[in-house]
Amino acid sequence: MIMKKILFTILVVLTFSACNNSEEQLKKRANELCQFIPDHELLERSKNYMTEDFYAVLDTMFYRLPEHEAMDHEWLYYFVTGNGGTIADYEVQSVEKTDETHAVATILVRQKWEDGSFDENSDIEEHRLYMECVNGEWLMSDFDEHKADCIRYIANNRMEQAWRDMISDYLVKEIGSQYTQADLCVPVLMIAAQEDCETEIAWVWGDFWVFNYRIAGDTLKTVSGGNHSGKMQICTGDPYWKVCSFEQTEDGAGNDASARRIFGDHYDIYMNMHSNEAVREAVRKEQLREYIQRNHLNIHFYQDYGWPAVTLNNSDS
Repeated sequence: MIMKKILFTILVVLTFSACNNSEEQLKKRANELCQFIPDHELLERSKNYMTEDFYAVLDTMFYRLPEHEAMDHEWLYYFVTGNGGTIADYEVQSVEKTDETHAVATILVRQKWEDGSFDENSDIEEHRLYMECVNGEWLMSDFDEHKADCIRYIANNRMEQAWRDMISDYLVKEIGSQYTQADLCVPVLMIAAQEDCETEIAWVWGDFWVFNYRIAGDTLKTVSGGNHSGKMQICTGDPYWKVCSFEQTEDGAGNDASARRIFGDHYDIYMNMHSNEAVREAVRKEQLREYIQRNHLNIHFYQDYGWPAVTLNNSDS
C-alpha cells in the first residue's frame, strides 16, 4: 500500500511538472500546434496534437456530415485563410496559463502567397488558440471558441437530417406509392424554407420530387415519378416528428398562382430552385449518391427514359 502511494505521488509530481512549463516553452509548443489548425481540411496526423473531444468534433464536421451541407456553411471548414488561395503565416505573441492544465495562446496570422511573399492587402489578424495539458502533453483543445460553433452546427444538422429522413419516408409511402412501382423509390428534397412556429409544430416549404427506379445492372432506370412542391406541417408524433399535412401546388394553369399563395415570402427562393434544371439535377445526383452509399448498392449510373445515362462517380460530379 505504501509503495502504491509513493508511485501515485511520483506520477502526480511528474504530471504536474510536465504541465507546469515556462511561458517560453508554452510559446514553442503553441507554435507547433499552429501547424495543425484545420483549414479547408483536417489532417489525420493532427489527432496527436488535439484533445480527443476536439478532434472528434472536427472529424465529424469535415468527414461525417452529408457533403451537400458543406457549401451552405462553408465558413465552418476554414479557420484562418478564408477562400483567397493564400497560406497562413503564424506568430505566437504570448501564452497565458488560466490554470495548471489550461492555457490560451494569442497568435497573429498574416496571409502569404505560395511563393512565400506576403499579401500586402491582408491585415494581420489576432486569434486565440486554446491548449490543455493531457497526460503531461499540451494539446490544442479549441480555436477561437470554434468548437462550440461546430457542436451547434452538428446538432442542427442531425436534426435537419432526421427531418429529411422523415420527409423522405413520407414521400415514399404517401406519394411514391401512387406511381408505377419499381425496385426503389428515392425522393429529391430541395428545402426552400422552414419555420418553427410553436414548440410542437413547424413548417417546411420545398421543391420535392419523387422517382421510382428499376435496377438494371449498375444503372437505375427511371420508371415513374414527378414533382410535388408545397408546404408541409411537421408536428410531434409518437415518438418522433411526423408530417401532419401537405399542401401541394396545383398542376396546369393554376400552378403559379398556387405556388405564390403557398410559398408566400419564400416564393422567389422556391422559383430559383424549381426553374433551374441544372441545380435540380445536381441535387438529384448528389442525393442519389448519398442514398447508394448509405444502402451499399453497386450502382454507378441513373438514366431517365429517352436520355443518356448519367454517371454518379465522385470524379465526375
